[in-house]
This record gives sequence, structure tokens and C-alpha cells, in this order.
Amino acid sequence: MRHILLSKVRRALKEIDIRLERMGSGATPVPHPGHGREAEIEKMLRSLSLSGGARAYLDYHLPRLVRSLSLAPPGGKRALELGCYVHSSAVLERVLGYAEVRGAYYAAEPGMDHKVLALPDGPDFRMEIDLFDAERHAFPYAAGHFDLVLCCELVEHLLLDPMHLLFECHRVLEEGGLLLVTTPNAASLHSVACALHGWHSPQVHAAYPAPGSHDIPHVREYTARELRDAVQAAGFEIKALFTERIAGFDEGAWVRDLLTREGFDTGLRGEPTYCLARRRSGLPRERYPRWLYAT
Repeated sequence: MRHILLSKVRRALKEIDIRLERMGSGATPVPHPGHGREAEIEKMLRSLSLSGGARAYLDYHLPRLVRSLSLAPPGGKRALELGCYVHSSAVLERVLGYAEVRGAYYAAEPGMDHKVLALPDGPDFRMEIDLFDAERHAFPYAAGHFDLVLCCELVEHLLLDPMHLLFECHRVLEEGGLLLVTTPNAASLHSVACALHGWHSPQVHAAYPAPGSHDIPHVREYTARELRDAVQAAGFEIKALFTERIAGFDEGAWVRDLLTREGFDTGLRGEPTYCLARRRSGLPRERYPRWLYAT
């Protein structure tokens, strides 16, 4: 009887602690309704003539790509896609009406590339892609040049200095401009299931690149709250923060039941995290957050 009573007290205290943490941190999921152009975005992405790995990547990630692009406000002036795969940039111009779209991709030394994407319903999409190291180099753009920066599925690959990237995003955005960051969620139901089973790494994607590939694997996956904290530390105001489930990750029900039964927070437990933030001058900034960098 005493054991049961102590268990109930511990659970009640845990629930109180969770509520206090959520009230003080603003970590409650804040979804975003999108702009209603999702069907047009999906139609264009499906129409692209791709082959091999590019086609397989697009097909697998189509729901996330559509959702990400649904967070970009239509009719913008200038957009930058970091880690550019071209097809999202084409959507920004041809569907969402951005007047200028720049792309950026990793290179050890600054340079330039040019990409062409054939489109079935219009002229080819052509764009310049700036090559640089987003963790070391100053981005090759003037301060306040863009009103939107996309940083999708990139921060988990960074090796040394993610805050450099976020500070540079803040610099090249105009006041009130938007930063969209998406990344796998290290605290997802899938990750919790992997940790409990002990069979697989809790990272949503833990595989090394294929032999001969120069891609950088996932170095560090973030929880949704960590992503929020990093973006805020760079001087951004969070506009939306939410996660969503991925089809095929089917262990969610029992993990959610377990977390609920034990008094743990079940919010922000989807596999991808979406963070939409607005650049604000005057907000406090922290170049090297202690939770993210060794001291």
C-alpha cells in the first residue's frame, strides 16, 4: 500500500514538473496551418524528371518537402536555400512566386556552381549555387538581403559550429524575415523505441554514407526543444515549432502509452521537427550556448 502511494506521489510530482517546464520554456507544440498551396507544390515535385537516387530521395521525402514548402509564404522577394537540392528552389520560384532564389551548398573553399532542372510545364529552371562552408565562411550575401532562408535537413550534418550558420542566417535576413529549419527529432517516438529496444541507434538516421560518397553523415540530431533554444540564441523569435509522424514508423502507439503512463510529456514526439522563426533585432543572443558547446 505504501509503495502504491509513493508511486502516485512521484507521478504527480513528475506531471507538475513537466507542466512547469512547459510553461516556462514555451515548448508546447505550435503548429502552422500552411498557405493552402500544398496540392500545387506536390504536383510540381511529382512532375520532375529525375532518375536513380534523386528520384528515390524525392519520393521518400515528398511529404516532408511539401510540408516544409507549405511554411514558406507565397509572393516573397528573395529566398535562399541552404543545402540546395534545386527542386525546392524551383518550387519557390515557379509555384510560390519568389522573384530571386539563391542556392548554397557545402565546399571546403568558396566557389560557384550552376544547375539546370528540366520542367515539363514550362522553361527549364536555372540557378546559381554558391559553394562555401556554412560553419566557417561568411555567407557571400549582403546583410538583410533575403526575406526567407530555408535550412532543411542540414543542421544535423554540421561538424563543428552550428551557431555560426544560425548567426549568418540572422545577418543575411531582413528585419522580420523568416528562417525555416527542419531536422530529425532526437526525442521522437521512434527514437525512444530504438533506445528502449537497444537494437538500433536512437538517431532517426544513423547510417554512414555509401562507399565513395562524400556526403557527411548525421553528426548530431536535436530534440525539438534544443532546436528551439539554438534558433532563439541566434536572435530569432519562434513563430511555429512542431513535429509530425512519418508513415512507416509504426511503434508510436505503445511508446506514447508508456510515456503517458509514466507521466512523461508526449508533445513534440514526431520524427521531423519544423521550426519557423522570425528575425528580430534587439533580442538577446548567445554565440556559444553552454548546452551546445564544450566549455
